[in-house]
Amino acid sequence: MRGLGAHLPAVTAGTPSPAAALGYIQTFDCGQRPEVFHASADAAGRYFYNGDLSGFNFERETLPLSSAFARMLRQASGEESGTTYVGSLLASHYLPGFAEANRLPVVPSEVAARLWIGNGSHVACHYDAYENIACVLAGSRRFTLYPPDAIGDLYVGPIDHTMAGQPVSMAAADPEKPAYPRFAAARQRALVVNLAPGDALFLPKLWWHQVEADAPVNVMLNYWWDATAIGPDAPMLSMLHAMITIAERPAAERDAFRAFFDHFVFRPDGHPLAHLPQERRGVLGSLRGGGYGQIRAMILRALRGG
Repeated sequence: MRGLGAHLPAVTAGTPSPAAALGYIQTFDCGQRPEVFHASADAAGRYFYNGDLSGFNFERETLPLSSAFARMLRQASGEESGTTYVGSLLASHYLPGFAEANRLPVVPSEVAARLWIGNGSHVACHYDAYENIACVLAGSRRFTLYPPDAIGDLYVGPIDHTMAGQPVSMAAADPEKPAYPRFAAARQRALVVNLAPGDALFLPKLWWHQVEADAPVNVMLNYWWDATAIGPDAPMLSMLHAMITIAERPAAERDAFRAFFDHFVFRPDGHPLAHLPQERRGVLGSLRGGGYGQIRAMILRALRGG
């Protein structure tokens, strides 16, 4: 969506220089201290695991935004080595008034705005569990996108030891490593999008994306929301539960459960009880009509051992 956010005050204010971009944002600063990532010059802006995956190649600290921005500018000018990154900064908490002054009209009004601010950076290939609109306010962003079904070719890392919540592709960070031979197939399917200030990108949920920012200082605005949720439960919870109940059963059992999941959950042939009257479908009737709460109660009772 080229130029979708070109009218935003943050884009206009940041045009003269990185200092102007950060200065405009700082006018909304209410003094809260966010988590800040700091990487040494050796990392070259690539925020990732350390060599043996026991930790990460960057440090986390809590700083006033004014201090984080001052350090970014010193690093941008070469006065100080390394890079600084502030991600997923909830505007309503840290920068009250910013979201209202810089709203994209295509986003539902109740959706929270977040900011991603830093020096040149390379954010590892990951997915988000929500719809996502991202708009560059200053600097640049390059998105490399892979469809959800490329997951097997991306060589995903740990799901419980992550940099910022979501697992990442190990292969996208080291594409020539012999341990990742199938990544070549994923690269053939990749889509690359370059965004300048004012440009926006819509990312459907679960699409993998690697994000690079090349300018000395870069600012991006984004919105996450789930347009199709019926209740508060995340689909990934179902997958985690299936891991402990199904993943290590014999292959024949897994195949059988795959058929059950297809029939009851993924429904390639339509509703599994379409042959019954609506009023006789029980908890498999309308989720919005009460089925959601009934099934959820069944699950909670089972997990409690009831």
